[in-house]
Amino acid sequence: MKKVGIVMGSDSDLPIIKKATDMLDSLSVPYEVHIYSAHRTPVEARDFAVNARQNGFGVLIAAAGMAAHLAGAIAANTTLPVIGIPCKSSNLDGMDALLSTVQMPTGIPVATVAINGGGNAALLAAQIIALEDKELSNRLDEKRKADAAAVLKKDADLQKTFNS
Repeated sequence: MKKVGIVMGSDSDLPIIKKATDMLDSLSVPYEVHIYSAHRTPVEARDFAVNARQNGFGVLIAAAGMAAHLAGAIAANTTLPVIGIPCKSSNLDGMDALLSTVQMPTGIPVATVAINGGGNAALLAAQIIALEDKELSNRLDEKRKADAAAVLKKDADLQKTFNS
């Protein structure tokens, strides 16, 4: 199975990345996590992206706040799918990061999840890898069924409380 490469621009993004790693762990998807800044360590970020395919990665996740150029910088240096997580910061509630992540020029796509959407980034990465991994695809199907069952149980409990 291909690995998911996860890059954050700063260790302040770790709580969002933890949501992603927890989700990947629950689905038994291998990953690596790194801190590379598009601005402070551009050479290392570029090298990571350029070498990602030969290093066994199938999808890359990049999380950054504020200027949030990391996902775009990664995507500019690989043709692997890149998923951007815009992170909320004290400035503009993450809208700056969202707009920086989603406004990529034609030819350099970045799939973008919600602000602080680490869990969804991991799910999207797993779905991409599952295109060539039937066992992972089955685990994703089971997760979706379990999530639906949990909602229906909450509805049944609510019905007992309010509609008896």
